[in-house]
Amino acid sequence: MKVITGTARGMRLQTLPGEDTVRPTSQRVKEAMFSAIQFEIEGRQVLDAFAGCGQLGIEALSRGAAHCLFLEQDSRAQKLVQENLAHARFADQAKLMPVDAVQYIRRTSEQFGVIFLDPPFGTGLLQEVLPLAAERLAAGGLIVCEAPADEALPELMDEVALRRSYRHGRTKVCVYQKGVVE
Repeated sequence: MKVITGTARGMRLQTLPGEDTVRPTSQRVKEAMFSAIQFEIEGRQVLDAFAGCGQLGIEALSRGAAHCLFLEQDSRAQKLVQENLAHARFADQAKLMPVDAVQYIRRTSEQFGVIFLDPPFGTGLLQEVLPLAAERLAAGGLIVCEAPADEALPELMDEVALRRSYRHGRTKVCVYQKGVVE
């Protein structure tokens, strides 16, 4: 897994072997995610929930995000996030919290400009956390989530609407936005 572009372009990130507890986003799907939002990252506060190895948040930092909060419960994945942040030299722009992402998002009052949601597939976590994350978006903020292509997701959650959905094989990427960016 490599950082696609930005200040850490080409940097190789460590991932956990196998896909039992952590399923990394494929390089192709990650490229599609960031192509969809490439001009909307710079200077934003980012949340990488269900961070895994941290590749989505690190890519956002590489592209100019101001700060990224990483949420990850798995202790092996937490270690990788820390190592990847240090390797990419983004430790000062990041914070890792070893917490349950759903519970954190439910309880926090923080607002984010970009939220990445990539929970384990087939667990129902995405359907649970998506409306909670919508409440944590700053005006004009984005939620970018990855799900199985056949999984039904809402098109509207209060002020947050599905902007676009992309299909990549058996995976889909959905981009939601709060309000209209002026």
